[in-house]
Amino acid sequence: MSPRSAAVNEELRRRSRERLLQATVELVDERGYEATTLADIADRAGAARGLVSYYFPGKRQLLQSAVHRLMHRELAAGLEREPCTTDGRERLARAIDAILGLARDRPRLMRTHMAGMLTAEGFIQCPEQQRLAFLLRDTVARYGSADPDTDYRMLRALLMGAVVAILLPGAPMPAEQLRAELFQRYGLAWGLGVPPSAEPPAEGF
Repeated sequence: MSPRSAAVNEELRRRSRERLLQATVELVDERGYEATTLADIADRAGAARGLVSYYFPGKRQLLQSAVHRLMHRELAAGLEREPCTTDGRERLARAIDAILGLARDRPRLMRTHMAGMLTAEGFIQCPEQQRLAFLLRDTVARYGSADPDTDYRMLRALLMGAVVAILLPGAPMPAEQLRAELFQRYGLAWGLGVPPSAEPPAEGF
């Protein structure tokens, strides 16, 4: 049997990494961060335990990459859903709704992710984060930003703050109110994106 080509080996490595990232999202969502071990992740992914350490220096880094992958995929799906559009305001509305939707639908996972970025490791650069950054930067550019690099960072900060506010234990803010604040900031009509209700919340909600 002839040895596998470099391209085949690269594809196998990519698939193994993808399985580990998917398994991490599933298990942390189901069990929580502390109850999920690297061995559990490897078992769920059908991979050798040593493969986890080959790709990631630790569980915290693995989780960040896994959640950034999920965010990237959700954002891409939201931006490209039917009917497809190139309208910058509609795409920004979809982006906001995609990220806020993750806070609503995956509270345990997103709370763990946000808490992890406040640890000593901080914000970790990885291929998944770079894909997410590209989509957000492209979104503000299509919206009409004259300085997409700066405005992308502002949008990222505002979205992170909104997610934290939604998930804050004991004092969560309503997602609809946060959506309304973001839409007002960017001059977006409430009916753009995927509105959670026919009308925005009343002032002072």
